[in-house]
Amino acid sequence: MSAGTDFNKATDEGSIDQTPKVALAALEEEQSWNWFTIRTLITSGTGFFTDAYDVFIINLIVPMLGYIYYKDTQGHIPPGTEGILKGMASFGTLVGQLVFGYLGDAHGRQKIYGMELMIIILGTLCCAMVGSNAKGATVISYLTFWRFVLGIGIGGDYPMSATVTSEWASAGRRGQLMSIIFSMQGIGNMMASVVTLIVLACFKSAIIADVDNLDYVWRICVGVGCIPAVSTIYLRLTMPESPRYAMDVENDVEKANLAVARATAGTIEESTTTENRLANQTAVADAKASRNHNRAFIEYFSRWENLKVLIGTSSTWFLLDIAFYGVSLNQSYVLNAMGFVGNGTVYDNLWRTTLGNLTVSLLGFVPGYWFTVFLIEKMGRKRIQFMGFGMLTILFIILSAAFHQLQKTVPLFVAVFTLAQFFFNFGPNTTTFVVPGEVFPTRVRATAHGISAASGKLGAILATFAFNKLAEIGGAPGEHAFLPQLLGIFGGIMGLGFLCTFLIPETKGMSLEEIEQRG
Repeated sequence: MSAGTDFNKATDEGSIDQTPKVALAALEEEQSWNWFTIRTLITSGTGFFTDAYDVFIINLIVPMLGYIYYKDTQGHIPPGTEGILKGMASFGTLVGQLVFGYLGDAHGRQKIYGMELMIIILGTLCCAMVGSNAKGATVISYLTFWRFVLGIGIGGDYPMSATVTSEWASAGRRGQLMSIIFSMQGIGNMMASVVTLIVLACFKSAIIADVDNLDYVWRICVGVGCIPAVSTIYLRLTMPESPRYAMDVENDVEKANLAVARATAGTIEESTTTENRLANQTAVADAKASRNHNRAFIEYFSRWENLKVLIGTSSTWFLLDIAFYGVSLNQSYVLNAMGFVGNGTVYDNLWRTTLGNLTVSLLGFVPGYWFTVFLIEKMGRKRIQFMGFGMLTILFIILSAAFHQLQKTVPLFVAVFTLAQFFFNFGPNTTTFVVPGEVFPTRVRATAHGISAASGKLGAILATFAFNKLAEIGGAPGEHAFLPQLLGIFGGIMGLGFLCTFLIPETKGMSLEEIEQRG
């Protein structure tokens, strides 16, 4: 018999009162926006802002690195080198998602949350300050390494922030709160463009005089990513343990009650009698002694109905990220096809590329997230995901089939492309993050979310390296002659994502306890 069963038995016999269930019920009924809810949003959301800023800033600084360090190739970084530079953060992210997901379940949310942000701060600072040896390793080599380290921290933020937000939220607002956290990815993406435009403007005359002054620009742009991370590190390190982890895994009634009282600004009383305290201490000790995360994970996913859901969350995220990162990390090439980059000066090219990224973010990227925030509790996760995958399939097929015709009508090209960005985020890019944070029980939630997210990152890695190779088929380097066909491939992949969505359940309006009982 497990410690959890022993504890329930003790509770039934009257050794401990029934306040834990009352406490969790109070958390489910909490609908007000109190200070703790706002603190949770700031703590988790700022991390995702930093994650997105650090991930997508590389798309804007790679052209600068080309102008500085690859003058002999007219500013073009070799495709292999560029792919590794952009993709190394994804490798690190995959590692971080798996490792921190496991640690979050095995050791608790409170002990782990904040470590990933420390790694992000370290990685960002080192990226901004990389140098080169007189012989051997270059700036690009060191930058590639430190982006791997940065990626580990970014990856750790996915399962930790998802589970922390999910387990502190009520049933009627959980999807909305998790969507708000994830929507900060859109704000981070947008601010990467805004910061780059500001720094470019400040250094305009210096860049025109000497292109090597871009070395200041890209380092400042990268370093700014540290500011939001440093500002919230204290909040993460002082975040209390999730009441559901305290109750469901640690069997610590008093800790769960105190956590819920803090979250609801309520007055749930602790069990103060000596008998109850001793029983609680015994239950906690028994749970700790018998807890085996590896065994719990294997037992849960040895059942097909549970494994099927993990396959569903992992496969949809994998398929989504092939297209999402294939487009996002190489957006400058699409913008070039749309006419945002001309044959002007170095400064003019960089300015127009960054302005194009900002335009796409404002028109499609950011609005898509907020449509999900306001509609996810009304439409449900599954419906939004079906709609997003379906629309993306259609839009990518249009972009592929009419690519050259659209190039002649830039406003129409911009409209179709921004619609695709919109339905990424008012669609599977948000729901693939939300669903794994809800559909699995507390004891395996962070691990399962980490596996799902890591599957997505595999798709991102595939896209990052394959995009640069495939896009060059049939043309000279830098022409991206195969881009129309590649967009068509993305359309087919989105169609597969639509089909895989049938594997996941709908969780709208259900408490985490109800979802766990159904599983």
